[in-house]
Amino acid sequence: MHIKPVAIFRHSPAEGAGYFAEFLNAHAIPWQLIRIDEGDAVPRNAQDFSGLVFMGGPMSVNDDLPWILFVLPLIRDAVAHDIPLLGHCLGGQLIAKALGGTVSANPVKEIGWGEVTVSDNTTAREWFGDIQTFDSFHWHGETFTLPQGAVHLLSSAHCQNQAFAIGKHLAFQCHVEMTEHMIDEWCEIGAKELAASAASPAVQQASVMQVQAKEKLPELHRVALQLYRHWLHGLAH
Repeated sequence: MHIKPVAIFRHSPAEGAGYFAEFLNAHAIPWQLIRIDEGDAVPRNAQDFSGLVFMGGPMSVNDDLPWILFVLPLIRDAVAHDIPLLGHCLGGQLIAKALGGTVSANPVKEIGWGEVTVSDNTTAREWFGDIQTFDSFHWHGETFTLPQGAVHLLSSAHCQNQAFAIGKHLAFQCHVEMTEHMIDEWCEIGAKELAASAASPAVQQASVMQVQAKEKLPELHRVALQLYRHWLHGLAH
């Protein structure tokens, strides 16, 4: 069976597809990287792909960036044509904004490993199975509201809206796509930000994140696998 590629949007060189790319490769699903950070054009037609996936990035969806003006209608086009969306952090915020939600400052920056709790509803159980809590990775200063029709999936102590689903579309504030290499790279790039936020109760320092990665990544990958597998069922063949 011929399957169209999954489009993966990268907005920053260090925030690539991570574990999600490993997952697609393991399932022999073709994918195409759209490097917004290198000036790749935003596709106009969602139907050229079997799914659209948006990764993270240091910018805000409220920034005056030309590519955002093309991404928001593309997201709405995907919903109109039933093509599954998946958003990680900035990606989740883009989906929220495109579908009528708002993105604004979270009460605190949330950086590092932190427990998230799965919502007690039928949709959450469809996505997460019997998982009730897990340690996710976080690196964000903003948060989204839930767009119309969205079902709340996850919350943490420092951020109420950590994930939502609308049918086959899934959006995260947190990062379930992490690999050890990505965590190391972000800690290096974000050293100044970490130093500036050291007093915050919601911010871990690099050494702690990296040590905890050894024990927490295998479980995070198990959770991601569960979510990505469920997302895969919605792919347009």
